[in-house]
Amino acid sequence: MKLAMIGFGQAGGKVLDKFLEYDERTGSNIVKAAVAVNTAKADLMGLKRVPEDQRVLIGQARVKGHGVGADNELGAEVAEEDIDEVQGAIDNIPVHEVDAFLVIAGLGGGTGSGGAPVLAKHLKRIYTEPVYGMGILPGADEGGIYTLNAARSFQTFVREVDNLLVFDNDAWRKTGESMESGYADINEEIVRRFGILFGAGEVERGGEVAESVVDSSEIINTLACGGVSTVGYAREELQRDAQQKGLLSRFTGGDEEEVDAATTTNRITSLVRKATLGRLTLPCEVSGTERALLVMSGPPKYLNRKGIERGRKWLEEQTGSMEVRGGDYPVSNSRYVAGVVLLSGVTNVPRIKELQQVAIEAQENIEELRDASEANLQRLVEDDEDELEPLF
Repeated sequence: MKLAMIGFGQAGGKVLDKFLEYDERTGSNIVKAAVAVNTAKADLMGLKRVPEDQRVLIGQARVKGHGVGADNELGAEVAEEDIDEVQGAIDNIPVHEVDAFLVIAGLGGGTGSGGAPVLAKHLKRIYTEPVYGMGILPGADEGGIYTLNAARSFQTFVREVDNLLVFDNDAWRKTGESMESGYADINEEIVRRFGILFGAGEVERGGEVAESVVDSSEIINTLACGGVSTVGYAREELQRDAQQKGLLSRFTGGDEEEVDAATTTNRITSLVRKATLGRLTLPCEVSGTERALLVMSGPPKYLNRKGIERGRKWLEEQTGSMEVRGGDYPVSNSRYVAGVVLLSGVTNVPRIKELQQVAIEAQENIEELRDASEANLQRLVEDDEDELEPLF
């Protein structure tokens, strides 16, 4: 699947950079075009792989390149005012060669959480290609303002995109981990999962063609129900001796040892279960999912139609959906067999309800503090006898 990716804000830009690194490392060629948008000049300068002419600094008249300071209302205003500058970079994208747009943003800050929904709305008005969002939720320990930002941005973003793919930092941060290393690991997890998902169906990797093809239309149809999506992932490292036997046979000219079909089938079905019931990018109840897609990745001889079909039927039973698609993504030089499960249109998501409740409380506290602050200032500056007069 070929994507035009736009990273909005600091987190969005870093994830976009990571996708470009993944493309370089794996040869996936998922990112057909990349644009990074920010109000902070330093964040744009810190990117390593986004082309410099595709980095757009907005809001200079308002914030002078210093960011919006976690004010997502200001982030939205700046995006509205400077949307033509963003469009100027998007005009360089060969849109006829992309399958969809993907707008990536952290939802807890100011620029991304405010600006990403504005950009998504703009793109949907102009282009016929699907516009997807990737929203990254802040951890619960990041503070009330970030939770409030995320809840408000989530509510807006999900209405402006064709589907919102969500990654919850809270489910992935490790205890005692530094913020910098924690976010680096999280970005790697995001790209690994979505890299396999979006890479399915691309046959440029040495001409390897899947037995059960998952092309861009399968992904688009799965996401077409709208709403919120989450992704599960599981992998198993192949035995080293089996790899060595295969390598030896290439040098000797002998046939590779046959892979046991039953073992292959059982491995696939096991990975499908682990991917679905393990850590999802957004934890949720699987039942009630509207649509689902299964992609198995690995050396072709370790993938078979029977295992994928069994995995697909198991997904139907677990989700209750009759729209479950499945296929494989062969990668000959991989040391792993991996499964990615896309659950689209999920509705039973306790984390979102918790986020909204905490945000409501944070909003009430902020309003109370603001009122109290105004009253305290009034008491401070006014003299008791009201003898002083202000200048104007």
